[in-house]
Amino acid sequence: MLISSQFDSGNIEVLKGDNPSDIRLNIRKDNQSDFYQWFHFRVSGVQDTECKFTIENAGGAAYLEGWDDYKVCASYDRETWFRIDTAYDGKMLSWEAMPEQDFIYFAYFAPYSMERHADLIAEVAQSPLVRTSVLGHTLDGQDMDLIELGYGPEGRKKIWLQARQHPGETMAEWWMEGALDYLLDMDNPVARKLLEKAHFYIVPNMNPDGSRRGHLRTNAVGANLNREWNVATMERSPEVYLVREKMAETGCDFHLDVHGDEALPYNFVAGFEGIPSLKDKQMALIQMFQNILAKLSPDFQTKHGYDEDEPGKADLSICTNYVAETHGCLAMTLEMPFKDNADLPDPDFGWSPERCRHLGRACMDTLHRMIDEL
Repeated sequence: MLISSQFDSGNIEVLKGDNPSDIRLNIRKDNQSDFYQWFHFRVSGVQDTECKFTIENAGGAAYLEGWDDYKVCASYDRETWFRIDTAYDGKMLSWEAMPEQDFIYFAYFAPYSMERHADLIAEVAQSPLVRTSVLGHTLDGQDMDLIELGYGPEGRKKIWLQARQHPGETMAEWWMEGALDYLLDMDNPVARKLLEKAHFYIVPNMNPDGSRRGHLRTNAVGANLNREWNVATMERSPEVYLVREKMAETGCDFHLDVHGDEALPYNFVAGFEGIPSLKDKQMALIQMFQNILAKLSPDFQTKHGYDEDEPGKADLSICTNYVAETHGCLAMTLEMPFKDNADLPDPDFGWSPERCRHLGRACMDTLHRMIDEL
């Protein structure tokens, strides 16, 4: 038996790995940070062997409510990720499995590797509607990729989409696949009409370094990018600095920052209600977006979510607040679950990459229906 995580987005420490029936593990912290919860590893040489896995430091993870009713993700082919019953006793996380093949992968959520990210950029670049560029580089020297989509008359709405400020929230880049599939389908009349009215600026992965390193929440030097928007520097958070500067150059009429939530088993939107310059139009638009999306997708709801900030008390280091305040536009954070959608559960797969893609498509359909109001 061999347990390994020395690969793109891998994260695990083996405390005891000589007995398949009692495998003891720890999750490694993000570099220069106390955040941890993301794990991703492979176990080899265990076909038809009863295995029990215990993560001993689960009780110190960043979001303890994330373990309640959680089921670990597993895969043989790294494409289909199914769920395994998982127990949490307040200190340790554990599950049992009897793999059907020589090796099996486990992860906190279906991983989205930097290799797959590179494939995504290469694939969309084949479209004549797409222009790809590199805004700059991360602290580890990786590219900050930007996709621009749609060209035509001046005056089109400037639409910004971004994902994975928090690298362990891989559902966000799976969502991006669905949104891009929708927008680049030239047999889709809705997409064609939307691209007549909108110029898209898309950053599928805001945190390449954290993604490759197997971090939950931070970049290479422990910066939580979603707390850097009003203080970003090239020395600490170049990812935010580069995107923020490009957005200042282009302008922004609509902004969607895609995330995942460890604790809440729902899809929901978080807004900007506490920004100092809050406008009635912004509030009308965010209500419109949510109402339309809830009608288009049974996976989206408006009952459960985060508490609103008090008037004038918004934290402008958070992306959505910063963009809404700086650009006076509709800016939102879309949250998806690590667990399952409690309103429409799937016991075998939980919230999955496929459902993330569907929600991405529904969000683009929603945008089309309200583009003239932005």
